[in-house]
Amino acid sequence: MDNNEKKVQQGQLQLELSQEVAMGEYANFAIITHSSSDFVLDFARVLPGIPKAPVKSRVILAPEHAKRLLGALQENIMRYEREFGPIKIPNQEPRTVSPFNVGKGEA
Repeated sequence: MDNNEKKVQQGQLQLELSQEVAMGEYANFAIITHSSSDFVLDFARVLPGIPKAPVKSRVILAPEHAKRLLGALQENIMRYEREFGPIKIPNQEPRTVSPFNVGKGEA
């Protein structure tokens, strides 16, 4: 058994991050759908004057993992706000994560 196998066995998972993935994708809009067995998170980039928002990434999670993600996000937001102050969300329609008024199509 090599060192990598020992680390995984001790609960330490090593992640491999390629240079392309490390660059990330900017997304300012998310749509979440679900079935009885999966949660699907689509992340898109909405730009003013552009009628289509291309989906940049799709993540599919089991319900248990979606709930763990929710908890991890809540914990990290609390830590962030303790360090940097409250995150202010501008007035927007309820239940949207779009930074722009989607649907008006103004340039």
